Amino acid sequence: MKKLQLTAILLTALSSAAIAQPQLRKDNIDEVIKAMTLEEKVTLIVGGSRAISISGVPSGTTDLVPGAAGVTRAVPRLGIPQTVLSDGPAGVRISPTREGDSKTYYATAFPVGTALATTWNPELVTEVTKAMGNEVLEYGIDVLLAPGMNIHRNPLCGRNFEYFSEDPLLSGKTAAAYVNGIQSQGVGVSIKHYAANNQETNRNENDSRVSERALREIYLRNFEIAVRESDPWTVMSSYNKLNGEYTQQSHWLLTDVLRDEFGFNGIVMTDWGAKQGTVKSLNAGNDLMEPGKQEEMERIIAGEKDGSISEETLNTSVRRLLEYIVKTPRFNGYKFSNAPDLKAHASLVRSAAAEGMVLLKNDGVLPLDKDAKIALYGVASYDLIAGGTGSGNVNKAYIRNLKDGLEGDGMSVEPSAPDWYAKYIAYTETTEANSSGRSVFWGKPVLPEMEVPANFINKIQETTDVAVFTIGRNAGEGSDRKNAAGDFLLNDTERTLLQNLCDAYHKHGKKVVVVMNIGGVIETASWKHLPDAILLVWQPGQEGGASIADVLTGRVNPSGKLPVTFPMAFFDNPSSKNFPYDYKAAKGGFFGGSKTPVKDVDYTDYEEGIYVGYRYFSTNNVEVSYPFGYGLSYTSFEYGKPAVKAVAGGFTASVTVTNTGKTAGKEVVQLYVSAPAGGLDKPARELKAYAKTPVLQPGESCTLVMKVTDGELASFNEATHVWETAAGAYKILFAADVNDIRCTADYKVKKAISRVL
Repeated sequence: MKKLQLTAILLTALSSAAIAQPQLRKDNIDEVIKAMTLEEKVTLIVGGSRAISISGVPSGTTDLVPGAAGVTRAVPRLGIPQTVLSDGPAGVRISPTREGDSKTYYATAFPVGTALATTWNPELVTEVTKAMGNEVLEYGIDVLLAPGMNIHRNPLCGRNFEYFSEDPLLSGKTAAAYVNGIQSQGVGVSIKHYAANNQETNRNENDSRVSERALREIYLRNFEIAVRESDPWTVMSSYNKLNGEYTQQSHWLLTDVLRDEFGFNGIVMTDWGAKQGTVKSLNAGNDLMEPGKQEEMERIIAGEKDGSISEETLNTSVRRLLEYIVKTPRFNGYKFSNAPDLKAHASLVRSAAAEGMVLLKNDGVLPLDKDAKIALYGVASYDLIAGGTGSGNVNKAYIRNLKDGLEGDGMSVEPSAPDWYAKYIAYTETTEANSSGRSVFWGKPVLPEMEVPANFINKIQETTDVAVFTIGRNAGEGSDRKNAAGDFLLNDTERTLLQNLCDAYHKHGKKVVVVMNIGGVIETASWKHLPDAILLVWQPGQEGGASIADVLTGRVNPSGKLPVTFPMAFFDNPSSKNFPYDYKAAKGGFFGGSKTPVKDVDYTDYEEGIYVGYRYFSTNNVEVSYPFGYGLSYTSFEYGKPAVKAVAGGFTASVTVTNTGKTAGKEVVQLYVSAPAGGLDKPARELKAYAKTPVLQPGESCTLVMKVTDGELASFNEATHVWETAAGAYKILFAADVNDIRCTADYKVKKAISRVL
């Protein structure tokens, strides 16, 4: 009898336990939340990269994907698994080697963000990021911490290479295409860094002081487009302050704007840090603290117990995390292969990078004659810079340099210079490795340019037909660039080499080509008259040498257009007077911290307001070296008569583009709008739409149609706190770049429109 009673009690207990421990499914999230203890809820919303646990709830932290940036933590009792978060914007950043494993786990180095935006081709961006998303999936990762999409406010931001453009429309459209490609593979993204993280100097504490109009029209607009057009799984809040408040602790930014206005319904995670205001962050709408620390858990538990965090707020963030988790490959039991098709992805990189290259100058030299013998100069010709440093770096199997790319396209490269550069690079790399102690996180450093005597150039000139000189630059996370020689400016070695090449080759009627292998804008006005051609290739990924060669030889007709302005001089850019262009970590160390706040280190005033990039230059008729949207081709295009037609809520604009040259190619039509006078101060013109033709054969035409809503013509009135579309006649500008207006039309808004927030 006692045995039967004991069995009944045990069965009852087991039955109760089963009821109390539901296993997470897509349709029982509320039930799981109800079953969770406070400690389990907290363990879910604080990342597990630092191996923490609390009140008997294990962290569950294991090195699921070596080299990944972070994880969310498991609650095994309720069937909640960990998920894995990985850098970065130009490809999956994981460790290529694993302990006790002879296999290598390389990832593809894709073109950097600026290079993708330079294609002005959202369909191509999506194609590229589908491949990137496949690597995320097959390497067992659930979220890629990308894309970076902060505005190029100033040329010297150290992470501009990760970002897309100075223009919010081009940035937002490119970001949406990027997100759609990644998430088509069943994995997620984290668009970043939200918001106004436009410099790296003291990025953890700097206060970005920005007017609400500039925020809404420039620095938040691209995030709004990405959220509305691609539904990213997550958003990453930035380190910095915004108008005195940390972005990750701003209820206005994370809830009022991001969720209530933009319609975001995913999770917000912090950038990788652990600020003191964890309770404020959670209340603001920051759901996940990464990478996760013990004290963050303790603060949340204390906050829930003392009432500074409500149960509803805590449950809301937990619900968002669970809604995210049930979408992940790891939750759904995907059997990842650890073997994506890297060869196929490399082939895609080669073609995509070529489309993101910009022909800045061409005086009768490109494409190169197939029989031309080439003298190849510049360290970057042999040590190509595929991508930037920091979390934007990728551990790739190889980087194809320009010499190999040219020879792969059947071109003849003179052998003496390559031999000399190979010896120089080997020696310099060894010296750097033995002296710097540089962390591999920062990627391979850019080697100083090699000095080449004029007599060597003169000798090589005798047996070659054209000289190609590659200028290399790199930057990345943690520091900004400098308005200095060897960075924004050419240094003496580079200037001397370029001058000597031009003197030697031009004397004999031969040509010189400059290739710019750079991550961000550099000064070109003082030297661009010297070479016969200039090709901007950005940081094109691991097949960069082949991509560059394809453009130089004419296998690919360049169709890239600048997503940023190249100014005549650094201080022509209005943001330069409020940017740490010459900051050196001193009294307060890298992160500032001096007793007296340091301008542009502890705070940065965005005095230029909405006049960022071309909005400033075109409005004020300031001469630039190369304007926004600029890019040459090996063929020519003619724009037909445009048509603008009013439709419900806006207008459509169409124009027929004809290839009038002798070479097949693509053209980008940029649609700018000039607003009527009166009302709010407005830029002379603003980009409102764009479209790219397919490859047009000589004589072939294509009609492009673009749509613009009346709401997209609006400006933000800070006094009334409304979006205003003024009544009157708008000039619609069909352009090859912001200064090259090919044809115009008119559109009339009959009655002013206001949208109250």
